[in-house]
Amino acid sequence: MSDVRPFRALRPRPDLAARVAAPPYDVINSEEARAMAKGNEISFLHINKPEIDLSPDVNLYDDRVYATGVKNLRSFMAKGVLVREAEPRFYVYQQRMGDHVQAGVVGAASCQEYADGLIKRHEFTRKDKEDDRTRHTHELNANAGPVFLTYRQRAEIDRIVAGVRKGQPLYDFVAPDGIGHTVWTVPLEQTSALQKALSAVPALYVADGHHRAASAARVGLERKASNRHHRGDEPYNYFLAVLFPHDQLCIMDYNRVVKDLNGIKEDQFLAKVGEKFAVTTTTEPHPAAPHRFGMYLGRTWYRLEAKAGSFPSEDPVRSLDAAILQENLLSPVLGIADPRTDKRIDFVGGIRGLGELEKRVREGWAAAFALFPTSLDQLMSVADAGLVMPPKSTWFEPKLRSGLLVRTLDTW
Repeated sequence: MSDVRPFRALRPRPDLAARVAAPPYDVINSEEARAMAKGNEISFLHINKPEIDLSPDVNLYDDRVYATGVKNLRSFMAKGVLVREAEPRFYVYQQRMGDHVQAGVVGAASCQEYADGLIKRHEFTRKDKEDDRTRHTHELNANAGPVFLTYRQRAEIDRIVAGVRKGQPLYDFVAPDGIGHTVWTVPLEQTSALQKALSAVPALYVADGHHRAASAARVGLERKASNRHHRGDEPYNYFLAVLFPHDQLCIMDYNRVVKDLNGIKEDQFLAKVGEKFAVTTTTEPHPAAPHRFGMYLGRTWYRLEAKAGSFPSEDPVRSLDAAILQENLLSPVLGIADPRTDKRIDFVGGIRGLGELEKRVREGWAAAFALFPTSLDQLMSVADAGLVMPPKSTWFEPKLRSGLLVRTLDTW
């Protein structure tokens, strides 16, 4: 059973939605956010990446950053850029990327269900990033960006969502990156039926936004602990989420670049790689199947194929391509034991293409690795087993825009 509720959103006026909507805080850096928000005083980046309004030398975790986010949110509300929905509502949020279309329900998911493992996750979080978003949420008193959840498709939810999408949308625009975003308000007369249909979902899964989920749930639990009169129905017990059926989602590759070869000469490095992988040069660097990898080294693309017996094929985690690369190459050969914290490795979402990997190597990185995308079945199998994937195993596209629907923690 899944506890998902309607809520009274803060949302842009329809004529301002395209200008307000912004990428999630964690897919662009501060420099990119400054450039993106330049000349647009109502970009939501002023709220979810408020450092852009301060000097670039200000630390990201400085008190002034959080205070600026609060000031900007209040300003957006005072100026009528964001307005309050009159009654608690569900929404349908559709995204279009080329021929790919996905439509999910926007609602408030349960912090307690997250804490109890009923909302399943497949990745660990980094403490510094979780602490940052926890404080950001506390200070704003709002969930600034939605968590991307998925569930195994259910016909009753599909039927309701399809009906809503036949109506007049609240927002409908194409973002600068070419992604179409359409939002409908679910009619009040369908709210109960949709909530009942969602309650029949046996489990929800965090697809994208693990730090947003962990920090939102943490805020709810911290407020619960500090409230002597806690009842359980307070708004802070829930967090903003978009729930998509699993059969509509698109997972892309999540690739790696490394700073150096750990002091190993290139020919010696290739020999070491060849101990666990079959290595050949290639003109088709994108992996065509699981357990194959592209490697860009010395301006040459190589195809790596994991040798039989080099990984436990029945293990749901260690048979993942990200784990195979980590255990058979990144850790033993390059000395990158913990990719979550090691500064010698970086991660590049597949939306940027393999050209981005070549570019990074031309700029001074030593090598790049292209991976075959993780499947949604793999993700769910790992989460169902109570396990976690290696860091940066999945890259979902398209990304949810922040600012279209904001949920405050003191209002239903």
